[in-house]
Amino acid sequence: MKKAKSEELRPVYNREDLGPGVRGKYFASYQKGTNLVLLSPDVAKAFPTEESVNEALRSLINLAQKTIGLRKRSTGRAKKLHVG
Repeated sequence: MKKAKSEELRPVYNREDLGPGVRGKYFASYQKGTNLVLLSPDVAKAFPTEESVNEALRSLINLAQKTIGLRKRSTGRAKKLHVG
């Protein structure tokens, strides 16, 4: 007959009591759920907080979108000037 399990915490746990471990069991799901990026020391010095990094990246995204918008609105006028 098995011993009844106690509901209380034991003062000491042996590794064998915890059962076999599986290396990397949740690694793939953890990796999908996170988007951590390691900054180089010089970049981390320039952007010390999460907010400063996000603000800089958003500014870069906005600038890139404005630049793309300028290229799309080209009228082709420069081509007409060189043809004639």
